[in-house]
Amino acid sequence: MNKTDEINNMIKENKKLKTIETKKISDGHHTFEELYKHRIILFCTLCNLFPDISWKSRKHYDEENDPMFSGNFIAGINTPDGIATYHIKLEYWDLFDITELERAPKYDDYSNDEVLKRILSLTKNN
Repeated sequence: MNKTDEINNMIKENKKLKTIETKKISDGHHTFEELYKHRIILFCTLCNLFPDISWKSRKHYDEENDPMFSGNFIAGINTPDGIATYHIKLEYWDLFDITELERAPKYDDYSNDEVLKRILSLTKNN
């Protein structure tokens, strides 16, 4: 088999992999789809418990250069350590009983780990 054939086979295999439904992948207990729904409901509950510091928006801060993902909104909570946000499917919009902003606050380049630290900062004794 020459290099061209190897590359073509790799492309064919990659196309097969893309047809796998990611949301159906499981760790043996939960699928990605189930875990995503859990995250949505848990974050929704947290935001609804802290409505004075929570918000939702259908637009990013700079919608012109950073448009919202199709079919999504952004929900956030202003923690003691900074803003924590998640993109959520629009079908869950009404579950978030929090202030609607015209535009989300400006993204401050936080990482996934920082989101977790920021959310955890809500448990600090003040």
